[in-house]
Amino acid sequence: MFDTLSTKLNTVLGGLRSRGRLDEETIAKALREIRLALLEADVNLDVVKDFTAAVRERALGQEVLESLTPGQQVVKIVHDELTRIMGGGDSRLAFAGRPPTVVLLVGLQGSGKTTAAAKLALMTRKEGRTPLLVAADLQRPAAIAQLEQLGRQLGVPVSSAERSDPVAAARAGVERARSQGLDVVVVDTAGRHQIDSDLMAELGRIRDEVKPHNVLLVLDAMTGQQAVEVATAFLDQVAFDGIVLTKLDGDARGGAALSVRAATGRPIKLASLGEKLDQLEVFHPDRMASRILGMGDVLTLIEKAEAAASEEDQAELEARLRAGELTFDDFLTSYRMMRRMGPLKGVISMIPGLGKQFQDVDVDEREVARIEAIILSMTPDERRRPEIIDGSRRVRIANGSGTAVQQVNHLLNSRKQMQKLMKQLGTGKMPALSPELLARGGLAPAGGSAPAVTLRTRKRRRR
Repeated sequence: MFDTLSTKLNTVLGGLRSRGRLDEETIAKALREIRLALLEADVNLDVVKDFTAAVRERALGQEVLESLTPGQQVVKIVHDELTRIMGGGDSRLAFAGRPPTVVLLVGLQGSGKTTAAAKLALMTRKEGRTPLLVAADLQRPAAIAQLEQLGRQLGVPVSSAERSDPVAAARAGVERARSQGLDVVVVDTAGRHQIDSDLMAELGRIRDEVKPHNVLLVLDAMTGQQAVEVATAFLDQVAFDGIVLTKLDGDARGGAALSVRAATGRPIKLASLGEKLDQLEVFHPDRMASRILGMGDVLTLIEKAEAAASEEDQAELEARLRAGELTFDDFLTSYRMMRRMGPLKGVISMIPGLGKQFQDVDVDEREVARIEAIILSMTPDERRRPEIIDGSRRVRIANGSGTAVQQVNHLLNSRKQMQKLMKQLGTGKMPALSPELLARGGLAPAGGSAPAVTLRTRKRRRR
C-alpha cells in the first residue's frame, strides 16, 4: 500500500543524495514535494505539518549543511522522523504474570476483527501459548459461525455457548480459559459505529467485566483520513491500549499507518499483511520506514526465513549451495521456503537496494505452481541427477506437468545458472544483483515463456 508514497519520496530524496552541497532553497523545495506526497497518501494534515517542521529544523542544522554527505544526512532525518510519527520502537502485547491474558478486540463493522482474532490466536500459539477464542459478537448473524470455522481450521477452541448477552459471553470465555488452563483469551466483539452510544457503552461493560490486559482497536488501513476520527472516537469511549492495522496489503495510500499513532498517542502493535491466517506481524516503525524509503528490511527478512524452515534445513541447504550442489530437490525446497515467507514481491522488497528495481513490477506467483508441477513430474533419480534428463525424458516431464518442453528446458537451464551463481557466492565472488541476474537464476524469465516466476512491468514485459 506504500508503493506510490515510496516512489514519490524516493524520487525527491534521490535528487538530494546526488548533491554535494545543500542550501536552504533546495531543502525547502524538497520539503514541498515531500509534503505533497504525504498529503496525497492521505496522511492527516496536522501530522504532515509536524513531520515537515521537524525535518526542516533538523535539515537546516549545521550538522547537515556542513556534512560531506548532506543528501544522505537528510535521508536519515526523513527516516528518523517517519519512524517517530509511527511510534519510535515496537510495542508488543502485555502478558499477565498469572494467566489467562485477556485481549479484547474492538472496532468498526467490517474492519476485520473476527479474522484478526483468529490470526492473533495463531500467533500466540506459535509462541508456545494456549489460546481460546471467545465469540462475543452477537450482532452479526454469521459472526459466531465464522469464528467457529476459523477455530476448527486452526485447531483452537472457541467459547460460543452464550448467545444472548455479550458481557456474559466474554465472562464465560475467561472462566473457561481459567478452568481449562488456557493462557490467552482473545475476545471478538461486535462491530459498531463510533456515534452509537449504546454499543460503545456495551464495550465499556465488557471491559469492566473481564478486565482485559490488552484492548486493541482493529483499524482498516484502507480508511485513510477517516482512520484518525475513528481512532479518536474509540479512544474517548474505550481507552484502547494499541492498534491492529488490517489490510496493509491493499492498494490504499497508507495514510492511516502514518497518522493514527501521532493523533492518538497509542502505538500500532500489530499489522495484518494479507488474507492468510499466518500473515499477522508485530509492527516495527523503523522497519516500516525503511521499506517506505526503499532501504529494505533485513531483520524482518531474516525472521521470515527462520520461521519458514528449521535451522537444520537451512544449514543443510546452505552447505549444499555453498558447495555448488543444486539438485531439483534443493530447488523445490528453496522455492517452498520462499513461498512460506509470504508474497514474493514483498520478500524482494525487503532486500536492500533490490526492492527499488522491482517497484513497478507485477509478480505472477501462479507460475511457481508450474515449477512445482514440473519438478514433481520428475523421478527421484532425475531430481537428484538432472544431467540424466535427455530429450525423451523432457517430453515425459512436460506431458506429466501439463507444460511445454520449452518450459522444462528453461527450468533445466535456470538450475544450471543458479548453480553457477551459488558457486560464485561460495568463493566470495558476489555478482551484482539485478532483475536480469535473477532471470538467469530462475526467478524471472530470460528470453521467452518460462515456468519460473514471471515479472511483468506495467508497460512492457521484462525480458
